[in-house]
Amino acid sequence: MRHILIALGLMLAAGFNFAGDARAQSFPQRTVKFILPFGPGSGTDITARLVADRLSKMWGQPVVVENRPGGDGLVSINAFISANDDHSLLWVPVGTFAVHPYQHEKLQYDAERELLPISNVTDQILALSIPASLTPTSVREFVELATAEPGKLNAAAANGNSDFLLSGFVQSNRLQITKVPYRDITQAPNDIAEGRIQLLSSSLAIVQPLKAAGKIRVLAVSSRKRAPSVPDVPTVAEAGFPTMEMESIGGIFGPRGMALSLREKIAADVRLAVEGDPTIAPKVEASGQILDVRGPTEFAAAIKELNEKLASIAKMSGMKSAR
Repeated sequence: MRHILIALGLMLAAGFNFAGDARAQSFPQRTVKFILPFGPGSGTDITARLVADRLSKMWGQPVVVENRPGGDGLVSINAFISANDDHSLLWVPVGTFAVHPYQHEKLQYDAERELLPISNVTDQILALSIPASLTPTSVREFVELATAEPGKLNAAAANGNSDFLLSGFVQSNRLQITKVPYRDITQAPNDIAEGRIQLLSSSLAIVQPLKAAGKIRVLAVSSRKRAPSVPDVPTVAEAGFPTMEMESIGGIFGPRGMALSLREKIAADVRLAVEGDPTIAPKVEASGQILDVRGPTEFAAAIKELNEKLASIAKMSGMKSAR
């Protein structure tokens, strides 16, 4: 009897594996949707649209981008989970949800179970920016200004890593700065340029156009190395704030229960899409990002490393988990 049960178990497992492999081979069967937590013009949006266009040609099915900003990324995550469909995928910087345990006492989702890594696509470069009309030319000088004028300056941040870094920066330097909330952070650069807010923590992508126009000054980037698109901007370590150093990874996630074989298939297709179009990499780099396509296993390992980095920054900055 025991041998029969073992054999039956092996047959069932083989059946599930076969079903998963068959599903992967036939994907996609209809329109694929990428759900994003940011509005048009963000670094995530730029890359998603470039890849979506290429994938639609490869797959012979439409690949559309749906922008769902708001709620610290929860609007997009809830839309993705509610869809419960392997043709509706979440394209998001990992920091968007990795910081939620520090921001929200209760969460309606379980990231490990409901956001399954498919493919890392880019490393996003984060930046600290101020109006070009403001006097500081370095992060240190901005700290001195904010210290001398407590409560007079406003700041904003994109959700996720950018918001986390801004909170850590403000707390560790004991600054009194008013945080201005944005439903769609892509609107904030114009307010920075006009001087309505004095500090913005965001992806480099959304401030680059106004930096090039001379309306915004980028004080530092959070990456380990200087960004190729703005080689004149120092890293946070070079600026004297090494605890703010962070690589911001981002990519595609599938719903609960999505087979590993299907996730590997999609990741392989994303790699083919990127490598098959030589115009994608320069456009991504011009938006303040670096292409870094990895499969589900490597992506999961990178997420684990980022979570450990966030915990380290929280400890050094005196931040505590809200949960």
